[in-house]
Amino acid sequence: MRKVLSTLAPLLILTVSMAAASPMPTVVTPNKITWTAGTGLRAGTQTAVLSGDPQKAGPYTIRIKIPANTTIAPHFHAGTENVTVLSGALWVGLGDRVDRTKMVQLPAGSYASMPAGLHHYATAKEDTIIQLHGNGPFTMTAVAH
Repeated sequence: MRKVLSTLAPLLILTVSMAAASPMPTVVTPNKITWTAGTGLRAGTQTAVLSGDPQKAGPYTIRIKIPANTTIAPHFHAGTENVTVLSGALWVGLGDRVDRTKMVQLPAGSYASMPAGLHHYATAKEDTIIQLHGNGPFTMTAVAH
């Protein structure tokens, strides 16, 4: 028995050490989300950081509440923008100027991935919540006219 324990001891220590070093999950329930006022191109919206830090290198996940009748002017990002529409609907278009005749509706449940540097814009005709994820730093640069 003593020989078995002495053989297993290093394995047990390694297992406990690995468990202690394992990352913990990120769990955010709706009542724990902290919303802050959007700035710049996102003025009029509210933003919540769910994980990571979108201002730093590395993965991040954020949510944005977009009120009805809000338009986000043409812009682009330095990295890929991954968008999931959680509620409402987001209307998106490509280009340097907002052209409502060329916008496509993304209803709740939709996903879109905007490559880095792609000029695009969006409108919410109803209250809408989107979730963005990607690798930071997250940037949003207005398209110059």
